Amino acid sequence: MIRLFLSTVLFIFGSHWAVGAQDFIPLWEKGRMPNSKGMELKDDIRDERIYQVGTPGLSAFFPSRQENKGTAILICPGGGYERLAYKISGTQMAKWFNTLGISAFVLNYRLPNSPDVQRREIAPLQDAQRAIRIIRSNAAKWQITTDKIGVMGTSAGGHLAANLVTVTQDFAKFNDTYDKFSFAPNFVILISPVITMGEYTHATSKRNLLGANPSAELIEKFSLEKQVTATTPPAFLVHAADDKAVNVRNSLMFYHALLDKNISASLHVFPHGGHAIALRNNPGSTETWTRLCEMWLVEMNFIPTGKINGRLF
Repeated sequence: MIRLFLSTVLFIFGSHWAVGAQDFIPLWEKGRMPNSKGMELKDDIRDERIYQVGTPGLSAFFPSRQENKGTAILICPGGGYERLAYKISGTQMAKWFNTLGISAFVLNYRLPNSPDVQRREIAPLQDAQRAIRIIRSNAAKWQITTDKIGVMGTSAGGHLAANLVTVTQDFAKFNDTYDKFSFAPNFVILISPVITMGEYTHATSKRNLLGANPSAELIEKFSLEKQVTATTPPAFLVHAADDKAVNVRNSLMFYHALLDKNISASLHVFPHGGHAIALRNNPGSTETWTRLCEMWLVEMNFIPTGKINGRLF
């Protein structure tokens, strides 16, 4: 039954991808989602934000076959772990990545305050791990190089992305063919990220993810500056010094943790830009972040140069 479900989803998805269209891929088989009470919820979408995720999944955006660089990225929208700002920190970013020849997947992940989840703090991470496995398992079909799959997150989505690249425990094991694929991304891009659950945390994100009175152990586990290991991948970080929602020290702490483990990291703190720096229309030098990000992707060879699929880039 599982194989039939997945084959049907991928057949439908593949037929749309052939003409370069967007489609939605559910992460889990209906009725068998892990960490679920079995409730049937509907998506609650208002004002370009998702307040309840009934069906976790991926919205896929592909570049043309001629411009495909073989790189992919999973995008985790922000929203304080209480909603998903899926347009400004999701689909708009995906379309920009397409202009770079990168396949992009916007993640509709379960929110910790969902009435259906049993363990609130692991639900978003389960969905993110599963998403990377789905992307990697279909690499050949979608012309993606398996070691050039990254993750990006903004604000609380940045916390989820940073969690995904620092965690080693498999929370998404499902006893199907996807389990054999790694859930570890090869690079991470963080925009105005929530990182710590300690002194400089974003209070709303902390409360929604960990609950009103989290234990010291839980706070430590989800303070991601303390979870960086030698296997954490290279990182690109962007933050504004005048961010009033998420203190810039979040990015600084993660950057220093990466340096302590000798992991390549590129940090850009701009004087202005506020919270959740957008794709366009940023003040002053902050407008350069997308160009810097593209240059970093090329420099780190995540956007390859030279001949790809017989085409010269």
